[in-house]
Amino acid sequence: MIPKSKSKFIKQLQVKKYRKQEQCFVVEGAKSVQELLQSDFEVVWVAATPAFLDAHARMIKKKEVEHVAARADELAEVGSFQTNDGALAIARFKPNLPPKDKTGLQLVLDDIRDPGNLGTIIRTADWYGIRSIIASEETADVYNPKVISATMGSFCRVQVFYTSLVEYLPKQKLPVYGTFLEGHHVHQLLFPDSALVVIGNEARGISAEVAHWVAQKITIPKWGNAESLNAGVATGIILDNWRRSQK
Repeated sequence: MIPKSKSKFIKQLQVKKYRKQEQCFVVEGAKSVQELLQSDFEVVWVAATPAFLDAHARMIKKKEVEHVAARADELAEVGSFQTNDGALAIARFKPNLPPKDKTGLQLVLDDIRDPGNLGTIIRTADWYGIRSIIASEETADVYNPKVISATMGSFCRVQVFYTSLVEYLPKQKLPVYGTFLEGHHVHQLLFPDSALVVIGNEARGISAEVAHWVAQKITIPKWGNAESLNAGVATGIILDNWRRSQK
């Protein structure tokens, strides 16, 4: 059974102000909680069905995590999911630090506001082996429950560093690419092994301040009449072409 004090705390963590204040966030669903337990995040507390607790008893014991058994309807009631298939956890934030390893491709997100888009981008980055995302301070909060849910556990493997892009980009020695409606055809581009690729805001694209630091504009050609591509879809196309260009 989930104590009332924990239930109240979980509800508070749905709000960004309280997440920042407590430096904690909520992870929901059996798959995501399992990924969390296997990661290097500090897990504070777990509520789960008896079946989940039995199946993952060794990991829970290894991490010395406080835990309680709960029914599926209890998990759904205290969390943000309409249904929950087995588990809910509270974990601590990681420090907001720049990536140490700058080899390979790093995504740079300029004001991605939609939590679902950010979660999809993180999940897609994980698929293509991207380990670092540099995000503007206006980009959606990686610890937002909708972001965590959309990543399907990939938040455990992809680091998101929040910073001022106009201060960060000038200090980088890697080439900077940016997605625009007009630019070099991405299907014909040979990406270097290591680079930065800027993905712009869903409605406005890359801001003028950030565009100033883009050395190479790239575009995804269109054959139909859609005005634009979803940011998550565009990211997947860019990453696929980057991987295909690597020898």
